[in-house]
Amino acid sequence: MERIILFDGECHFCNQSVQFIIKRDPEGHFKFASQQSQAGQSLMRQHEIPKEVDSIVLIDGSKSYLRSSAALRVCKHLKGVWKVGFAMIIVPKRIRDGVYNLLSNNRYKWFGREEACPLPSPEIRRRFL
Repeated sequence: MERIILFDGECHFCNQSVQFIIKRDPEGHFKFASQQSQAGQSLMRQHEIPKEVDSIVLIDGSKSYLRSSAALRVCKHLKGVWKVGFAMIIVPKRIRDGVYNLLSNNRYKWFGREEACPLPSPEIRRRFL
């Protein structure tokens, strides 16, 4: 099953999060696309994700997940202790998304913006759409 993470390519925190995931996903469970890219835009339309969504998006087969649900489902497939993060899925979505939204709404102020997505190494580049 193909798992694709759509991320904000202009967000420094989001780009660092992608690098974090890559390091903890040696089996290559995830592929990546910037939400600003043609591939990202196409996938958002295909999965009927509104343009105004300001969140990480996980496309897992035919399903899509946003905000904390996406982040926690990513944790489920990471190497090491990060798998335990998926246990937070039992916290009510309203509370999880409240914490997620606090970070998301302040990410540019706290972590800065990127002028462009960093260019990954050739072996990692194959995982980007």
